[in-house]
Amino acid sequence: MFIRRWGIAMSCYIIAQIKINDREEYDIYENGFDEIFAKFKGIIVAVDEDPVVLEGEWPYTRTVLIRFPDEKEARRWYESPEYQSRREISSW
Repeated sequence: MFIRRWGIAMSCYIIAQIKINDREEYDIYENGFDEIFAKFKGIIVAVDEDPVVLEGEWPYTRTVLIRFPDEKEARRWYESPEYQSRREISSW
């Protein structure tokens, strides 16, 4: 995940595969994410709720690709109280 070449930290990507059962609850969970991502230098690269599945099954409702400048920032975001408190309310 974290690679250094020539002294340069590589970007770290997180792919979130989400199955939404309750859109209203998910909207509460999602509210405020932009501010949290910004704090950890995260950027939402892509969001797709209707991917083209070429092979097999895809049980998820939403896929989100998030980029961080490096693994350190990705882990800081994931382990942060801001994100963890969001995870606690996730019953969608």
